[in-house]
Amino acid sequence: MDNSAPGRFERPGRLTLTTATPDDWRLVTGWAADEGWNPGLRDAEAFFAQDPRGFFLGRVDGEPVSAISVVTYDAAYAFLGFYLVRPDLRGRGHGIATWRAALAHAGDRTVGLDGVPAQQPNYRRSGFAHRHDSMRYVGPVAPGARPARVRPAAEAGPAALAAYDSSCHPADRPRFLARWLDTPGHTALVSVVDGRVTGYGVVRPAREGARIGPLFADTRADAEALLDGLTADLDGAPVGIDVPLSNAPAVALAESRGLRPAFATARMYTGPVREFAEHKVFGITTLELG
Repeated sequence: MDNSAPGRFERPGRLTLTTATPDDWRLVTGWAADEGWNPGLRDAEAFFAQDPRGFFLGRVDGEPVSAISVVTYDAAYAFLGFYLVRPDLRGRGHGIATWRAALAHAGDRTVGLDGVPAQQPNYRRSGFAHRHDSMRYVGPVAPGARPARVRPAAEAGPAALAAYDSSCHPADRPRFLARWLDTPGHTALVSVVDGRVTGYGVVRPAREGARIGPLFADTRADAEALLDGLTADLDGAPVGIDVPLSNAPAVALAESRGLRPAFATARMYTGPVREFAEHKVFGITTLELG
């Protein structure tokens, strides 16, 4: 897909794929909500800040029917999400046509995704290999006081936060991170011990309750302190957090707070990715952008 101009792909049957705009994406976010994904209310602002040309909408006779995002981070890594076809138009080839055309935007980068169980066999046939399973844990968390080690993320400074985030993710993502931390309604907190950042997390309003992501921390104690801080002002409203099942302390933390498993996915990659501190990932940032 040409990165310098809106992409266009036409297929017999009148499917046309074009680069989507933020206005287009409001419709797609509604589709995602209908699928039970419970997106954050203002997620798209940070998503488009990372790669504004990485979002695609398929139309038939001008009517939106399919969507996908293939967001690039650097020369080596991209992430695929929002793979959706309108329920009333599934089974007609629109999905695979959308997939094939949009995936060209990634070039020769390794591509990651978080796939639901029903689609994982299809992803494997497309060259994606399983890395780990994940589970969304949901439920209310009893409000409590914010621990002393937890402070507003701005106090740590953007350089320290970007460095910590990069240690926990397969690619640097400064454009996304800057917007994610500053989006109105998002609350970002950092854990600091002896003057050193030992984790950070973000909570944001969603269609239902709130979503936490990322939740990155050196230890379970750091993650627990951040979770307490992030939920302190929610008045017991339900929260959701996507937990890698490969991180046993993260699973134990979610279960210790009475959160229940609700939505399974698997992280999959088409090739190698930069090493990162997977043991520090107590909560995935988003299933749409990794």
